[in-house]
Amino acid sequence: MALSQGFSPHPLLSFGLALPTGCESLGEYLDARLDEAAFDPSSLFSLPETLSALLPDGIDVQAAASVSTAEGSLQQEVASCDWELEVLGVAGEVLQERVAQALGASSLLVRRERKGRQTEDDIRPAVLALAVTRGIGSEQGEHTIARLRATMATHPRGLRPGDLVTALGTDVVLSRACRTHQWIERDGVRFEPLSVSGLATDPVVAHADGRVS
Repeated sequence: MALSQGFSPHPLLSFGLALPTGCESLGEYLDARLDEAAFDPSSLFSLPETLSALLPDGIDVQAAASVSTAEGSLQQEVASCDWELEVLGVAGEVLQERVAQALGASSLLVRRERKGRQTEDDIRPAVLALAVTRGIGSEQGEHTIARLRATMATHPRGLRPGDLVTALGTDVVLSRACRTHQWIERDGVRFEPLSVSGLATDPVVAHADGRVS
């Protein structure tokens, strides 16, 4: 690892988008600057396996690749994220009606606390796609679990899954949230920063209904 200069050197790492507390993820990214004098480029392909052995159980490095220094930071480049959500409190049919209402609304106002103050924000522009997962449901005690898929924008301000669920009704409770993809978008095309193979992914066309191809 390359280190910073100064009295207390630290590894030069740049993490991507912050993951909300309590949420899971299947696709996180970070930029790491390596010491060119000490790192053998031929070991890049074995780097994921080497790092995974040093990390806690459940955290695995899936891919590594060289990135041009001309590329923007992950914080700037990632424009949207896909989420899988599990909620309690309402039946699937009711949830579908509320999702349709939310997508048809011109605004969705939620109250959020920022720097100790309550503010009211319109989150509708950040909801790019939202749908109830058909044919999937289960029981948890006395409650029925309903599942949602959502695509949410990250700019100008990221939207947390909890805020999205709040907009669907005070009786809807978020029980699980998993971020599945992070997307870079350019010229109407979106793609992931890396594929599992370690190479940049082929461009993925983003359709208006949330499908990708």
